Amino acid sequence: MPEGSVLFVTRSGILAHTFPVAITKLAVTINQDLKALTPKPGISPKYVAHAVRGASRRILKECSKHGTTVASVDTNALLGFEIPLVNLDEQHRIVAEIEKQFSRLDGAVAGLKRVKANLKRYKAAILKAAVEGRLVPTEADLAHREGRSFETGDQLLQRILATRRSQWPGKGKYKEPAAPDTTDLRKLADGWAWALAEQLSDFITKGTTPAAERLSGNDGQVQFLKVYNLTFDGVLNYRYKPAFVSQETHDSELARSKVRPGDVLINIVGPPLGQVSVVPDSIREANINQAIARFRPIAPIDSAFLAMLLRCDDVMRWAIRRAKTTSGQSNLTLELCRLLPLPLPPLAEQHRIVAEVDRLLSIAREVEVEANLKRAQALRQSTLSKAFRSERLDG
Repeated sequence: MPEGSVLFVTRSGILAHTFPVAITKLAVTINQDLKALTPKPGISPKYVAHAVRGASRRILKECSKHGTTVASVDTNALLGFEIPLVNLDEQHRIVAEIEKQFSRLDGAVAGLKRVKANLKRYKAAILKAAVEGRLVPTEADLAHREGRSFETGDQLLQRILATRRSQWPGKGKYKEPAAPDTTDLRKLADGWAWALAEQLSDFITKGTTPAAERLSGNDGQVQFLKVYNLTFDGVLNYRYKPAFVSQETHDSELARSKVRPGDVLINIVGPPLGQVSVVPDSIREANINQAIARFRPIAPIDSAFLAMLLRCDDVMRWAIRRAKTTSGQSNLTLELCRLLPLPLPPLAEQHRIVAEVDRLLSIAREVEVEANLKRAQALRQSTLSKAFRSERLDG
């Protein structure tokens, strides 16, 4: 195909979501999944490309092949798709105006992406300061100033372990969790202690995905959570693409992976790893698939504090360095989840840390970067639609 040809992807899984179009800058050859048009004299390739992009949703709806295993666009239907035709000077004017508007949008999107990157660094810095004892006054410092004693992290850990032992359901002999090996771990703030995730949690387990016929995408008795329901900010997005299983399936083959309010969920298949969410009170009971691990903190450890620890980059890096990676996929084993070393401050200090992290990160959440990026994409499509409905683009 010569320079200036307009290329279309006509067979690809991405056609389920978008219709890619490109213009060649040099002569090319193409494979069977692409089709190309060479515009006649008096027709601008850029004009054709923009017109097709503007109508991409209609093309995907009206020209898609049905009954194929891979999403496809019917070539004859595409060739018969009408676009508005104006003289060459008007084509050039429309293309120039579109590209001017796109240039503005590109600048805005680049700015939003910088804000997004800065917010990510800001959040990481807040969490790092929190788990290093630098975000709020330490309980050790306050107790010294006020001339009082306090329960240290180590004393708190012993109290948690006693609770863990007393709550053991009695199935088999109780096995005391191992203590963390602190040889390569950093020095903690005064009054803090290292603990393994297993010491702070009930039995850590992962989910199982039942047979497809046992899953419902519309309604059901018990919600079945997947990785796409987890987020990076601790909130469970359980309303997104909900799936359900029956109460019977939940109570039988999935009984081991039941979750309840206050459980902390983390994805163990990535990339990306590090999606952590707390099950809210609005979910009475749910279940999880095999790519999610469940942590159930032992009182008095608060779910929000445990979720904050698991969201910290230092904790995730420790796990990722030891994770199995095959074919670009990272997998955390349950053994790694149980052996995660976590810093444990005194309980009162935990509460202050969680409150301060929430306050500082709520400021970051007020900046709706993702929403604005989506609006920019919608505005790009709107610009194309207006251009080929003879509407003004300026203003």
